[in-house]
Order: sequence, then C-alpha cells, then structure tokens
Amino acid sequence: MELLIATQNPGKAREFRLLFAPLQEHICFPSDLGLQIEVLEDGDSYADNAGKKALAYARASELLTLADDSGLEVDALGGAPGIRSARYAPGHDADRAASLLAHLRDVEWERRAARFRCVIVIITPTGKTYNVEGVCEGLIAFEPAGEGGFGYDSVFYLPDYDCTMAQLSQEKKNRVSHRARAAEAAIPILRRLLA
Repeated sequence: MELLIATQNPGKAREFRLLFAPLQEHICFPSDLGLQIEVLEDGDSYADNAGKKALAYARASELLTLADDSGLEVDALGGAPGIRSARYAPGHDADRAASLLAHLRDVEWERRAARFRCVIVIITPTGKTYNVEGVCEGLIAFEPAGEGGFGYDSVFYLPDYDCTMAQLSQEKKNRVSHRARAAEAAIPILRRLLA
C-alpha cells in the first residue's frame, strides 16, 4: 500500500520526506502521480483545512492519504495569524514575517510568546479518518535570523536552543518542530494502516 502525502509545498515535502523516512518505501507525493489539485483552505480550524486536503487527494488517488495544516499563533495578537498564517500578508515568506514583526513592533520580549501548531489528518481509502497534532512553543524574535527552513522559521525563537528555527540544523528541526511532533504521533497509526 502507498501513502500519498498531500502537499504541493516544496519546503513541507522536503521535511515530510525526512520525517517519514522509516516509511519511505510507501511514500509518494502528488507530483509523483501527476496530481495537481487546488483545495480552498477556508475551514475554521487546522483540522478542517487538513481534512479537506486529505479528502480531495484521497478521492483523486484512491490511496491512503495524509495532509497537514499548520500555523503560527502569537499570544499578543490574540492567536493570529493562526490558520491564516500562509495568507497573513501578500507576497512571500519574508513579506509575511516582516508584516508580523511590524504588528509586534512595540511589544516587549516577555509578551512575544508564540507557538507553531500542526494538525495532520490521515484518511484511508474507505474514508476512516485519524487526526494528530504537534506543538512547538517559542517567542517571536525582534528581527529575522537564519537561512534554513521556510515560513516564519526566521522569526520564531527557541529559548532552549538560543536561536531561531531557521538557525537549527535540519536534523535538529526534525526533532523539535511542530510538524516533527505531529509526524511522530502519526507514524504508529501509519505503520498499522500500511501493514
């Protein structure tokens, strides 16, 4: 049996290849199957959005399918950008990070608590659904630092490592990130379903 990881995002695909390395002989991506599906992410939660993606790709491929939705939640902004993280500001990752920093310009260090949250939804060809979640706590830095990662990684500071997510090695990020924690929770379910 194959597992389709429903993402068109190259950064996520790279991470998922590494995170699901123990299952690599079962993994495929939409590009491997020539699938190009646009899914409107207009749900009220990460689980809604991930579920919509997983269902659309599962129907198109008739494969066991995994999709995720994730976002950055900043306490000082009432949990924003949250599920709108990828659409928080027009442009690219750097534009969204700059917009976030502009909104936090006058917020002192102690009030910059934030977390990355990732929800993974797995759908079987028969329609059975499983949800898992991973969270990574941190703070929003005053300025970007680091060249690695994508999204808001350059402004997400990890006190335990004294650096931003973008300054971590890929190996370390794949142990501590929200996506890594969600993937870790998903692996036992996937092993059972692929057996």
